[in-house]
Amino acid sequence: MPFFKSLPGDAGPPNVFTQYPEIYGPWSETSQALMNGPSPLSQAERELILAYAAGVAGCKFVYGAHSEVAYAWGIERGVLDRLLQDLGSAPVEARLKPLLAFVRKLMLTPGEMAQADADAVFEAGWDEKALHDAIAVTARAAFMQRLVEGHGFTPFSREVAIKHAKKRVELGYVNLYPAFRKPA
Repeated sequence: MPFFKSLPGDAGPPNVFTQYPEIYGPWSETSQALMNGPSPLSQAERELILAYAAGVAGCKFVYGAHSEVAYAWGIERGVLDRLLQDLGSAPVEARLKPLLAFVRKLMLTPGEMAQADADAVFEAGWDEKALHDAIAVTARAAFMQRLVEGHGFTPFSREVAIKHAKKRVELGYVNLYPAFRKPA
């Protein structure tokens, strides 16, 4: 149950976003640009990073929701669980592993980030734009974790998360919320 008595028992971010469009309208536009705009990282990779960041931080709501979006973009089902168990042996491209190690450290111990962490990402073949985008996606995961945990939201069922993921792939981040849609 949410901590706010004005919210329904099955509330999630959309309830807060539509209640405060002056804040979350721009947030949704930023999320759209970050998650679906031009990037060296594919949309699937960005969703994988977001879900992974949430997973390492222990946020079941964001992890469950964005794992399903990553799967909807084509990431093999179960890969995220494997990444959380053991990054080294997980079945992802080798060049993703230093990037995900960076994300993990940034999410768990941000004050310990060092040049060597960035250098490992660059040595794997990623450029500064890719690392920036991974950092921004990680920051988005941290923001959303605080939003859902602060409101006391209960993670969606897998069925609901899959349904929301399909809508997110189809509509993006802004068009999910009718109040934020721009006329064509």
